Amino acid sequence: MLNRRSLDPEQRTLYGANLQPPAGYIFDAAVATTFSLDFETALAVPVSLALFAAENREDILTHPLALLEGAERIAGRLLVFTDAGHIQAHTRPHSRLCSLLERIIVEVAAPSGGAFHPKIWALRFKPVRSDEPTRLRLLVLSRNLTRDRSWDIALTLDGVVARRPQALNRPLADLIRRLPYFATAGLPEGARDLTEGIAEDLRRTDWSLPEPFQSLAFAVNGLGGKQWRPEPCARLGVISPFCDDTALSMLADLAGAEKPVLIGRSDELALVPAATLGRFARVAVMDEMAATEDGEEVDATALQGLHAKAFITEMGWDTTITVGSGNATRPALLSGSNIEVFATLTGKRSRVGSIEEILGEKGFGRLTRPFVPNELVAVDSALRAAEARLDAARRDICCSGLKLRCERTQSADDDGLLWRVWLIPSTPLPLAGIGALRIWPITRGEGHGQDALERLRLGQPIDLGAMPLIDLTRFLAFHLVDGNGEVSLLFSTGLLLEGLPPERHAAILRWVIDSKDAFFRYLRLLLSELGDPFAAALAAQEGSGHGAWRMAADDAPLLEEMVRAFCRGGDQLRAIERLITRLETVEPGEADPIPAEFRTLWETFRVALKAQGGVHVQ
Repeated sequence: MLNRRSLDPEQRTLYGANLQPPAGYIFDAAVATTFSLDFETALAVPVSLALFAAENREDILTHPLALLEGAERIAGRLLVFTDAGHIQAHTRPHSRLCSLLERIIVEVAAPSGGAFHPKIWALRFKPVRSDEPTRLRLLVLSRNLTRDRSWDIALTLDGVVARRPQALNRPLADLIRRLPYFATAGLPEGARDLTEGIAEDLRRTDWSLPEPFQSLAFAVNGLGGKQWRPEPCARLGVISPFCDDTALSMLADLAGAEKPVLIGRSDELALVPAATLGRFARVAVMDEMAATEDGEEVDATALQGLHAKAFITEMGWDTTITVGSGNATRPALLSGSNIEVFATLTGKRSRVGSIEEILGEKGFGRLTRPFVPNELVAVDSALRAAEARLDAARRDICCSGLKLRCERTQSADDDGLLWRVWLIPSTPLPLAGIGALRIWPITRGEGHGQDALERLRLGQPIDLGAMPLIDLTRFLAFHLVDGNGEVSLLFSTGLLLEGLPPERHAAILRWVIDSKDAFFRYLRLLLSELGDPFAAALAAQEGSGHGAWRMAADDAPLLEEMVRAFCRGGDQLRAIERLITRLETVEPGEADPIPAEFRTLWETFRVALKAQGGVHVQ
């Protein structure tokens, strides 16, 4: 975190904590960007926003009911934009709940052919009291939406949405406003309205600057116009896990009489000419022994590796710290091919600190050690060429207009309906240098993969198999193998899906709510108010049912909670009505999760809701 002790490794924050609303406010909407993500981390985000916080992602993932309700509450109010083809996949089947992310994840491509690389969150919070202003929180990060445990840097800014536009916010507002136009496979309903609304509020937000900084500036590279890079300065410090000769030479030219300081990664620095590294006074890498508590046994939460990015300059009496997504590379700082976001904070050096204080032994530098040339075996050029071919094939697949089509079919043993899915290419894909390609829906796993290379090269449809309704998804896993058979790439991407039956969502709902106990616990989640994390967390616990209408450890009667919900206006009861409607259709062999006694009780509430203003079923 950036604060009085700038980049001090002892000042840490949890990702989920930054998503929690300030006191007196509730979450309203958010737009996020990331280069890569994994499904499980993305599934946990709606729970953190709408229900309750947890110490780590794994705690949230153990509560399928919470995952379901989090996605339900956030639908239409959260969009996560990610670089097309950089959703992580694995060979085993993903949870069917990942299909709920189809309304949240939007894959995009940078217009200039580089990487879509920004990592920001713009969160809007509404006040509980009507006389308070709307607030925005901006997170400028160096990390992606994955389970990566690398060292990162985060800037958190809170502000109030004012009446007049703030000139400094224009670069970020313009980026968010343009995000829908970069989409590679369609947009969820309402996406343009959401991004436009967040962009407009962001444009007018007045930020509270963290101490001891006095000014703030934003920049976005990759959208045309002048590229951001550090200004010429007296002294320069750089933290960048990825780097190249061109960008490092440019940065060295910016420093004054004193050579700059560079902290990077061994494997990247090994590729930089010695003459270029010689232009830096100190070249360091992360010392894993220092970063993991003096060499003690590493636990599951220990931070390892480097993913942080920062450019620190000294000019006159001031120190500036620029953080964000950009590395010290040509695509990030020079060519304009990557989309990158930067936030620059400026303050007096006497309070912010000098480069030596920030990156030296008393600051972040105590986690580093000198870089030793030739400590790693040089990466084989043939291997790098193979990786480049795989990456080019990934981009071709994601931007080629591939579509999915599903059709109803009968199962082989005639005991139920299945849905057959076809992958339809719009044009032949050469996929030069690729030796093999297997494709499968993420809900099915590698065991259901189909060899697809030759048919894609011919532009012919590919039968991905017949599957139950709950397995239908627009997310596919692609496993590419280079022509030499030594390098492979596994990723997921989402495609336009034609013929998706509208009851698929209800089928997933019935799959999760598969018993009377699960039904009652889900009711309790529906009745928990936004902003009441304790009640939501309690309702999500397994084994919390106590009798027909009693839930959770406090033994509070469910009937009383329903009456209170009715007196508050009935919105939560209308959510229960939608739930019951979706659970009405029971597949052959399935048990009805709705107890008969509750159906009788619910008829009384249904009549009351109609009298109050109508029951609206979606």
